[in-house]
Amino acid sequence: MHFSEPLPLQSGASLADYTLVYETYGSLNAERSNAVLVCHALNASHHVAGSYEGKPKSEGWWNNMVGPGKPLDTDRFFVIGVNNLGSCFGSTGPMHNNPATGKPYGASFPVVTVEDWVHAQARLADRLGIQKFAAVMGGSLGGMQALAWSMLYPTRIAHSLVIASTPKLSAQNIAFNDVARQAILTDPDYHDGDFYAHGVVPKRGLRVARMIGHITYLSDDDMAEKFGRDLRNAEYQFGYGVDFEIESYLRYQGDKFSEYFDANTYLLITKALDYFDPARAHQGDLSAALANTQAEFLVVSFTTDWRFAPERSREIVQALVNNQRHVTYAEIDAPHGHDAFLLDDARYMSVVRAYYDKVWRQLDVNAAVALGEAA
Repeated sequence: MHFSEPLPLQSGASLADYTLVYETYGSLNAERSNAVLVCHALNASHHVAGSYEGKPKSEGWWNNMVGPGKPLDTDRFFVIGVNNLGSCFGSTGPMHNNPATGKPYGASFPVVTVEDWVHAQARLADRLGIQKFAAVMGGSLGGMQALAWSMLYPTRIAHSLVIASTPKLSAQNIAFNDVARQAILTDPDYHDGDFYAHGVVPKRGLRVARMIGHITYLSDDDMAEKFGRDLRNAEYQFGYGVDFEIESYLRYQGDKFSEYFDANTYLLITKALDYFDPARAHQGDLSAALANTQAEFLVVSFTTDWRFAPERSREIVQALVNNQRHVTYAEIDAPHGHDAFLLDDARYMSVVRAYYDKVWRQLDVNAAVALGEAA
């Protein structure tokens, strides 16, 4: 969907002309009340569920969560996935031409924030005729967007599902992001962000950035169980190549990532992570930041997620309780680290399914009340 009206950004810049790529699943009901927005994390996209044909076949990044009969049941709900501005999967970003110059934006693409993404998503909802979402849901960076929706558009969201997320990054998280960015910025093939014109890709920097990130997505226990100190060969090689299975795995992940992800997008999205801090405008008081919310909340964390630890989710829960909001909290004892929000833990899936059962029942009740008032 193309937008020609300027989008003011939190930085003071604006995008005069942009496109959002989105994907939908299920059917919008006559009342337009059963829409659920699913917000993506760092390296995901609008392709939330199902499979694209072709080679290789592309499965949606939350295909285990979204679909007919799944926890977010598309036989009930109309689900929307939106690719955020600045991404490299179709929506306007650094790879696209700047209308003012006719050349790719590159590093000149304006820095965007979680709040900017939410405002763009709201415009898309307007175009689709959706005045209020039954729910907005996301994990990790997507959870930040779900939380921001509840604050920026309190009357347009009935439920906010914030999974494996945080109200702000810790100093350690910001440090990891900066090291990853430095790997890209110092790659000789980066060319100050204009590598498109040189016909190259800063793959070395992207590889290292992904390796750093991937380490933080897994728990120590998960790494130990999957890889331990297993060697690729029977003996040490006494060099600087690959000795251990974990090294091989990380290099494989880095190589794969460098083939499909845009370096400028990585810089933009990690900065959006760093900048998210809704309490900052309230002297650090998260309760004050959430005071105008009207939604009901599901907050989920995972015990071994040290990137966005359960303590951070509990901060959100406490701030909501301080505001007397309806909030359900689940802390799942899972061994997989931050990536647990993408996996098939039965307890986690059951919690989400039960919550969407409640959302569905409320839709039925609201429809019955509306019918009675009309009569």
